[in-house]
Amino acid sequence: MINDNIKDLINIFLKENKLENGLLDLEIKKVWFEVMQNGIANYTKDVNLKNKTLYIKLSSPALKQELSYGKEKLIKIINQKFKKKIVNKIILN
Repeated sequence: MINDNIKDLINIFLKENKLENGLLDLEIKKVWFEVMQNGIANYTKDVNLKNKTLYIKLSSPALKQELSYGKEKLIKIINQKFKKKIVNKIILN
């Protein structure tokens, strides 16, 4: 009960101070590197979430091509990690 109240207060604070997007951006980066591990993570230059679209900047064109075939699977894995649908689309740059 007390934990729920604290959680609600934190969520209200984040919304009122417009910090939720920044926090979500940090979380999505953490999840991306966790899911991709060292192999792909080493080629990842940037990760950003905007309007439920995940933008991934990669340093390897070959890896970009390879990952493009598994976008739907990546979306599913990421959304499962968050236990809600936060990513609808992935754009690889």
